[in-house]
Amino acid sequence: MSIRVRLTIWYGSALVLIMLLFASSLYVVMSQTLHDQIDHSLEEAAIAAARTLEEHRFGPFLLMEDLTQSFPELALLDKFFQIFGPGGQITLQSANIQTHNVPLSQVALQAALTGQETFESVRFQGAIPIRLLSYPIRRGETLLNILRVGTSLHPAEEMLHRLVIVLFIASPLAVAISMLGGWFLAGRALRPVDMMTLTAQRIAAGDLTQRIHTTSTDEIGRLASTFNDMISRLQASIRQIRQFSADASHELRTPLTIIKGEAELAIRKTRTPEVYRDVLTSNLEEIDRMSRIVDELLFLSRADLGEIKIERETVQLDVLVQDIHQQASILGQGRQINTCLVENEPIQIQGDEWRLRELLLNIVDNAIKYSPPHGTVELRLIRNESMVQFSVTDHGIGMTPDEQSHIFDRFYRTNNARAYAQQGTGLGLPICKWIVEAHHGHIQVDSLVDQGSCFTIILPLLPPTKPVKS
Repeated sequence: MSIRVRLTIWYGSALVLIMLLFASSLYVVMSQTLHDQIDHSLEEAAIAAARTLEEHRFGPFLLMEDLTQSFPELALLDKFFQIFGPGGQITLQSANIQTHNVPLSQVALQAALTGQETFESVRFQGAIPIRLLSYPIRRGETLLNILRVGTSLHPAEEMLHRLVIVLFIASPLAVAISMLGGWFLAGRALRPVDMMTLTAQRIAAGDLTQRIHTTSTDEIGRLASTFNDMISRLQASIRQIRQFSADASHELRTPLTIIKGEAELAIRKTRTPEVYRDVLTSNLEEIDRMSRIVDELLFLSRADLGEIKIERETVQLDVLVQDIHQQASILGQGRQINTCLVENEPIQIQGDEWRLRELLLNIVDNAIKYSPPHGTVELRLIRNESMVQFSVTDHGIGMTPDEQSHIFDRFYRTNNARAYAQQGTGLGLPICKWIVEAHHGHIQVDSLVDQGSCFTIILPLLPPTKPVKS
């Protein structure tokens, strides 16, 4: 059953319940109001008649025609009057009831003897409903007469009967019209959901360019916007996965091609031991390169899954930078590259010393790798308000602004970098970026082609410890 049908059924069921409650309440209120009005009119007529009887002081031969002349309301055709003696015997009644016998009930007689008026509803001749008010007329503690005023309930019951007929006809019609309106409104409200379903089906078929076009700002509009954002991220992720797969395949295919080519050349004819040794040495280098690629890919994969744990301990960063400077001096000896430690302020941070060492050494190694012979690499560690800033500046090949925007993508290497150094994997800087972000910092690069690059790592300082009060 579709949501539209369920919504219509729920809406119709709720409306039926509401209509039943409304009709029942309306009937009860209307019935009570009519009966209250009838009782009020009977009471007013009884009070007026009792006052008239008191003024004329008539005995048992009182004529109702004389009473109607003094109080015209007593002549209303919708009411009849009766006067009973203290023992309950009838002494006088109006002309419109003289031919009928409506005796005084024992309940009304006993109430009159105690000075209380009584309302009763009876069926006249078994069919006509009437409302009776028995009103005691007293002088001091003595009961003189019992005045009864009555009227027919037929007009009230007829009005209530018509109300029931109207409700029985109007309520189903209102429910039917409302359900049709609910069906239409549910269709309009769920139309964006149908659009989302069609879009999702096209996306499932492989078209990730599909989007849901909506201008509303309600819940459906926000859902559509969230869906579009999710598809955009999914499209970007799939694009990155495809690019990553292509780059990984390319990076692994190159050493495999070299290994296969050298091995095929070596076995075509008999070679000297020195040639075989050179081939095996070259193969080992390519195997080491593939192993490094696989290890770095495994590290990044585990990092993406949150499986790499970062230790939180106090690290004396200036001491770590001094060690990196000494290692960089050794790395640069082969090409006579001078590594200068320009500034090295004593700074403590909180982090993983082993990962931070890997981070700094990777950045410095890249600077040395892409610097020209007899070049200079400058290291700086300074404090900048609540942050620590470590920068590595070289005067090497540099990068264009477009290359700088992709430098931290996996397997990305600029054309100049590939031509300048063949041993890179394109995974070092992505690993560096992950380490920096895991330490709640960030890394940035400023570079100019053929003028060099400056990589800057910004990390939070270790918060100062509060002195212990004695």
